[in-house]
Amino acid sequence: MADGAGSSKQFRHTYDRFLQVVPAQNILVVTLASFAQDAQREIPELPKENLLLEPSARKTAPCMALAAYTLLRRDPEAVIIATPWDLVIRDEELFSRTLDEACSYVEENDVLMTLGIVPKTADVNFGYIQVKEGRNAHLMAGPLQVKTFTEKPPRELAEVFVRTGEFFWNSGIFVWKAATIAAEMEKFIPEVTELFRGWQQRIGDPAFIESAYAECPKVSLDYGVMEHTDRAWLYPARFGWADIERL
Repeated sequence: MADGAGSSKQFRHTYDRFLQVVPAQNILVVTLASFAQDAQREIPELPKENLLLEPSARKTAPCMALAAYTLLRRDPEAVIIATPWDLVIRDEELFSRTLDEACSYVEENDVLMTLGIVPKTADVNFGYIQVKEGRNAHLMAGPLQVKTFTEKPPRELAEVFVRTGEFFWNSGIFVWKAATIAAEMEKFIPEVTELFRGWQQRIGDPAFIESAYAECPKVSLDYGVMEHTDRAWLYPARFGWADIERL
């Protein structure tokens, strides 16, 4: 998911990182139509059908609707790894292994998985996810069930979060079946998904996408779906992670 802000070279960095996780033909870039040339210049080998263009910025839920319906038409059993384009990842071998493990769990379970970064400091610039396993959950391995989401808490609260060990930073990286996220979006944000009615025949038609986005509200996945679903899970992640804007 690439909004195009910042250096276009990050397109290439993120693409190369995911070549270690999935085959090249399975990597899709969703970006604004105005940044199409940047994406094509940085990733010239990207198949044209794998560059999904948004007419306008509508946050992550419409972006995921476009991606999920595109993939459902190609493969009804598809598993999606959704990531922002502007992350810095350190220890990419651990990153790849963590994603492989999360994907294996998602393949067998209809859950919406977020990679949760084990926090090192009480940073107030990140969202926090609390899990149901309680204190010192950050020491556990394997998937954990989500309890609450808190967006950018004040420092005093963030310090409490980190001390308990039951809160993780929200990485913005998700893993789920295309069918599962589509069903949960249809349940919780029909104001978005109804605009894609007829996707089975028309999802590849630019005029159809233009029409859907013309009426589409700005909704994030966290706010629209993850804070409401009972399918939210978290996979602890211990690789180095940072938002490129904060470096």
